[in-house]
This record gives sequence, structure tokens and C-alpha cells, in this order.
Amino acid sequence: MQTFSQNAALLIIDVQNGFDEPRWGRRNNPQMEARIVELLNAWRASNRPVIHAKHMSVDPTSPLRPGQPGNDFKVRMTPAPGEYVVEKRVNSCFIGTPLETELRGRRHDALVIVGMTTNHCVSTTARMAGDLGFAVWVVSDATATFDRVGPDGIRHPAEHIQAIALSDLNGEFCAVVDTATVLAAMKTPSDASRAREELA
Repeated sequence: MQTFSQNAALLIIDVQNGFDEPRWGRRNNPQMEARIVELLNAWRASNRPVIHAKHMSVDPTSPLRPGQPGNDFKVRMTPAPGEYVVEKRVNSCFIGTPLETELRGRRHDALVIVGMTTNHCVSTTARMAGDLGFAVWVVSDATATFDRVGPDGIRHPAEHIQAIALSDLNGEFCAVVDTATVLAAMKTPSDASRAREELA
């Protein structure tokens, strides 16, 4: 059975209003927000660390750029007082931010990652976290993405994009789990070394 240490941080990536705009196209997993709220409530109730990542787009046409309503966190994922917020301008939460320093300074050896989008910022961050030596879990039903059109003009459904992105991550950079598995695992404390053993 997988377990999570008291010091495992929940990293919520880019759950911002701007992703509700039609310009992104069709999204999969309409239950993502509900699953994130479940995890967020559990993390807060158990006094585990929560980190919020916000994308600060430098694209002047992006709804995620600073100063626009789309840049704001969705209401149910608004950071509580004392919860750490990292602002990023690229896909990885580690590039151009103090996230790694913050995690190591607070002895957070494990990350549970949720948010958007699965094949972009979630994937990039999970890959870097794994390469940096953190134990990483990506929560499949607490992530989502959009339909994508390939260079050949073929439209790929978001469900396929999601499945492939998670398949690429699982066992290589992280373990892919669902919300129910995480909530069950939180009931049994574990240290970071055990978490790494289970991930391997």
C-alpha cells in the first residue's frame, strides 16, 4: 500500500479562471476541480503543506497574463493564509522560481501533483521533480487537458492526450494514482525514504 509522509506537499498547478475560456477548446475530466478540492481539504485537515502554482503568462493575448481576471485562482482553490504560492512564466514550476529551494528548505521530499494541463505544466514539473530526486505522485483524476491538433492537422481528443501523458510519466518520473488511492494512503504515515521505495 502506498503511503504519504506528513511532509509530502500537495502542489496545485495553474487552476486559474483563464482556462475556462473557449479559446482552449474541449477539455476532459470535468470532475477535476471536485477531486482537487477533496485533496486540498484533506491536506489542510491533516496540516500537510500545500503549494499553489500560478502561471503568469508573458503573452499579451493570454487570459492567464497578470492583471486579467483569468489570471486569478479559481475560487475553491484560493490559497489559504500561510500557503505558499509560486509564480511561473514557463511550463515548469522549477524554472525561474524558488520552488526547489523552498521545498528543500522545508524538508519536503515528496510531491503530490494536481492541476493543469496534464501534458504541459503538470508533466514538465513532474519530470523535473523526479529528476531532482523528489518522490512524485501525479493524481490522474485531479488533472486535465484539452484536445490538441497535431502538425498533420489531425485532432487528438483530450482523453487520448491525458492517457498518453500519464503513461509517459508513470514509472519513469513518478507514480500515477487516483484521488481515492491518495486519500486512503494518507491514513498511514510514512517517511520519505519509504515513499521512494514504493515509487521504485
